[in-house]
Amino acid sequence: MKSLKQPILVSLKLAFCLSLSLVVFSASSQTITETSTPKGWLIKTKSSQYQIVLTPAGKVKPLYFGVAGQTDYGNKNTPWFEDIDEVPVRGELPFKVPVLEVIFSDHVRDAALEFVSAEISSLDKHPLLKIVQKDKVYPLQVTSYIRVLPEYDILEKWISVRNTAKKGNIQVENLLSGSIVLPSDEYKLTQLSGLPNTEFQIVKTDVTAGMKTIDIKGSKSTFHAPWFLAEPKSSDGSSGRAWFGSVHYSGNWALHFDKVFNGTLQIVGGINFWDSALTLEPRESFSTPKFSVGFTTKGAEGAARSHAAYIRNEILPEPHRNDLRPVLYNSWYATKQYLNEDQQVELAKVAAEVGAELFMVDAGWYKVSGTDWHEIGDWEIDNKKFPNGLTSLIQRVNALGMKFGLWVEPENIYVTSETYKKHPDWALHFPNRDGNPRKTLNLAKEDVYQYLLNTLDGILSSNKIDYIKWDQNSFLREPGWPDAPVEMQREVRIRMTANLYRLIDELKKRHPNVWFESCASGGGRTDPGILSRMDMAWVSDNTTALDRLMIQYGYLSAFPANTMISWVIGAGPVQSLDYKFDVAMCGVLGIGDNISKWTAADKEIARKKIETYKLIRPLIQQGILYRLRSPFTTDNSALQYNSPDSLSSVLICHNMAKYLEGSQDRTRGSKTLRLQGLRPEKNYVVKNAANKDEKGTVYTGEFLMNVGIAWPLTKEYESRIILINPTK
Repeated sequence: MKSLKQPILVSLKLAFCLSLSLVVFSASSQTITETSTPKGWLIKTKSSQYQIVLTPAGKVKPLYFGVAGQTDYGNKNTPWFEDIDEVPVRGELPFKVPVLEVIFSDHVRDAALEFVSAEISSLDKHPLLKIVQKDKVYPLQVTSYIRVLPEYDILEKWISVRNTAKKGNIQVENLLSGSIVLPSDEYKLTQLSGLPNTEFQIVKTDVTAGMKTIDIKGSKSTFHAPWFLAEPKSSDGSSGRAWFGSVHYSGNWALHFDKVFNGTLQIVGGINFWDSALTLEPRESFSTPKFSVGFTTKGAEGAARSHAAYIRNEILPEPHRNDLRPVLYNSWYATKQYLNEDQQVELAKVAAEVGAELFMVDAGWYKVSGTDWHEIGDWEIDNKKFPNGLTSLIQRVNALGMKFGLWVEPENIYVTSETYKKHPDWALHFPNRDGNPRKTLNLAKEDVYQYLLNTLDGILSSNKIDYIKWDQNSFLREPGWPDAPVEMQREVRIRMTANLYRLIDELKKRHPNVWFESCASGGGRTDPGILSRMDMAWVSDNTTALDRLMIQYGYLSAFPANTMISWVIGAGPVQSLDYKFDVAMCGVLGIGDNISKWTAADKEIARKKIETYKLIRPLIQQGILYRLRSPFTTDNSALQYNSPDSLSSVLICHNMAKYLEGSQDRTRGSKTLRLQGLRPEKNYVVKNAANKDEKGTVYTGEFLMNVGIAWPLTKEYESRIILINPTK
């Protein structure tokens, strides 16, 4: 049995057990300080403070999380608040959401933690508080971590549990990453939810007394993003207290919101242990993914900017973290799976002509038993389509001045593939269930991990590939692992996610210069866990311009624009090519249209738009975003991207139809538009980006922010890109 389990334990440790090379953190920074009255720890960020107390009975409890400098906590004496620990467990009074639920070897299901030690240090140049607790009787050690990123007003929380016994297992039935407690108030909650092709819709609800849970069970976040925003009802979009956070996990996750009537709000996040359990054998440990939480006094928009900066500057992987994302062309909508080399080169010629920097071949380049591109699993080049392999195509694309990208879907397999016929046990399955011909590989198995590593490494090593679009088109179903020991079988989902991370990490280690894009039938796998490994995300399979305005606005509530891939395609209502480009230019610009059918006029529009995009790309991808007008509340949209020094800005405006279906709750919006984030004393030239000869109009930053400019659009389906630069 050990031969099955041991390799998987290695993968768990590689994926989740962070390497804590601790360096003593200078107390002079005052980010984390040990306090004596009350005894405990005070954590400060730019706008917030988080206070933890150590009671005389050895309990570690959160005292306050909110405005910096606050001294009157208000709720510190309420019995409900006092019952919540920093690491709530199943045990004692049940008036909290437990982070940890265990069963000991004698079948006792209650845990009771007491303080052991604490240490202030640093991890990757950021302050870290480590608190060790243990069960009063049983061999369970619980270590909680809080890593502080003060410049973003964000705390990262995670937990490690260890069975310290020499014999006897501990069953882990639930282990989340962390808990926070918000002061007594009446709150509203914002989440990003939707369906396939309508991802990242902004949903707002009042937080009433009781429990609300947002979770994922299919290992794809198509229906909800693992992000939240909680505000007092009195807050508006750009001011007021706001708490926000994300679960850094690409498998099943959960967020719980437990509101006490007229009292506090507890928020808990981490792995969703639905239909899952872990067995901790003696001396074994397990660490959770991160749960990042933040606080701002600048409302939802301040939260969006803080979280986006955090993802962009701290989470995205090296070496591409600070690189400008390329303008790409993907040939899928032009040719589908019916591919050949000359046909792709003809498309590449047009793509290069209009200014694309990367050419990508999507699904269908590999051998299949039939004609359906879905029959994946073997990942061998189809020599009928590409008799010269991919080498000749790549060389011809490179000769046109573009890099080359390739689509893969490694985690799934079709029953007609040769790989499945040789290894049917590699797929998740239950006995006596017919299942679906499209199956999910059991990446928890070491031989499956090695197969995928060797296969993908072989493709990258034998071809000059600069970009990988990593897709996952199946929800996890039939999660059976019948040849594993019984005590391991319900660990399969957690072990699969661990090995997915391990696989991507190893490929990136071997091929550090390759760009990686996360895709899952659209925006089904977009979270800080995957974005710590992949450079960009495909947000939705819906690329029609009007729908994208809303999908992208929602996405930008939580994630930075340099992770948001946006394509120009011909589908959808008849808007101009100019309009479609102006929508796609709000993120990482791509083209998915059948450009072989473009007229000379279309190509000229594309060339000019791409030229403009390359000019404003640093602001779009690396600037500070101010969302000035929402397509969810008005029939138009306005996004302003500022340089970090506030000296330059680009404004992208769109009009939708005046009476869109379902638009009864929208208004036309104000006739003026006030800008944000500029320097009041500076003079700025405001001009239309489409008119190079226009001299523009000079305004002070104070005027632009306090009075504003006239809304620049008058027609339906009209758009404009406006440049805002300091006078010379």
